[in-house]
Amino acid sequence: MNVVVIGAQWGDEGKGKIVDYLACDAQIIVRFSGGANAGHTIVHGTEQYALHLVPSGILYPGKTVVLGSGMVIDPSSLFDELAMLEARGVDWKGRVLISDRAHLVLPRYRSVDKDLEARRRKPIGTTGRGIGVAYAMKASRDGVRLADIDDPARLENLEPEDRSYLDGIRDRLIEMRVDLVPFLARHRNKYVLFEGAQGALLDIDTGTYPYVSSGMSCAAGASAQGGIGPRDIDRVLGVFKAYTTRVGNGPFPTEFNPDEQGALCSFIRDTGREYGVTTGRPRRCGYLDLVALRYACAANSIDGLVLTHLDVYDTLDEFQACVAYRIRGRLVDDFPGSVRDLEEAEPVLHAFRGWKKTLGAVRTYDELPLEARDYVSFIEEFTQTQVTIVSVGYERNQTMLREGPWIRS
Repeated sequence: MNVVVIGAQWGDEGKGKIVDYLACDAQIIVRFSGGANAGHTIVHGTEQYALHLVPSGILYPGKTVVLGSGMVIDPSSLFDELAMLEARGVDWKGRVLISDRAHLVLPRYRSVDKDLEARRRKPIGTTGRGIGVAYAMKASRDGVRLADIDDPARLENLEPEDRSYLDGIRDRLIEMRVDLVPFLARHRNKYVLFEGAQGALLDIDTGTYPYVSSGMSCAAGASAQGGIGPRDIDRVLGVFKAYTTRVGNGPFPTEFNPDEQGALCSFIRDTGREYGVTTGRPRRCGYLDLVALRYACAANSIDGLVLTHLDVYDTLDEFQACVAYRIRGRLVDDFPGSVRDLEEAEPVLHAFRGWKKTLGAVRTYDELPLEARDYVSFIEEFTQTQVTIVSVGYERNQTMLREGPWIRS
């Protein structure tokens, strides 16, 4: 059975924790997109792990994790991450595989990436890690895949510094190389968890272009880049926060106004630890955008929502969520494709009562305060999608499973 987990907002929704939680029952975890620009944080007891390339299921002994075909992999970052895991007692050898169709991020791509960003009239806000350059090289058919690194004919086309770099790491990469499609075909009867990166609203085709990632962060990416066909996806889970955040530039209709809501923004940012795992940048914060969430559900066939960070609202008397936009005087209840429309959109907000109780110790959904359950019910009705998992903290046991993921819809 194949279950896909994606972010249903602009990334940073808590996918790492949820994949780690669900990986308990999976045998194989495949991350299908993104690169070292993504950061997934996992808290296990007193230990905290920041993963950028290695799939989140690696902390479970005996699980196989795969860096999929849609990823762009910086080998130096990968080796650093594996060394960190080994130093902290995680036995990863023989359990970390890389699709031979994944592309590599070569060292000089970083400077090219930063130069391109500096020359943009309207910067996108990239991490400068060469991710976009690797994807651009892939699209122009000038990229380097793992399958190519021992092919002399392909290597002839590379710059001398690129060839020299690959000469020093080739053997280590080949040890982890796998042909992903037949590998998963041989394991078709196992539970396979597909982990996305970034979020649905950052997808290159369905996100807020051009302020998007360079890869596929939509659910369809699990099929296109994860080694299975589209009819083999059994379930799609979309992770979202009780509020909304965004990193980098781009439209954000519900973003808090610093003049009027600066204190609220600081509270949400500090309480929710809203600082980038990869960059440390403070995240932009705002109320939950239900219009955008409903769009993400429809565009990705999400059949189960995963609500995280609900506990961040514990002390508020009242909070709000966006249920429509007002764009140049016109009421709009669908998520526009036009960046200009989104930049000019004023959120139409619906108010909710706070629960004024600490949720971190709650372990079952029925124990949640009525106000919290009313908020969940409103989200479900608005998006026409069930909230199947609720998270109220960073620990694995601070997770309420309302419906198990390993059932076919």
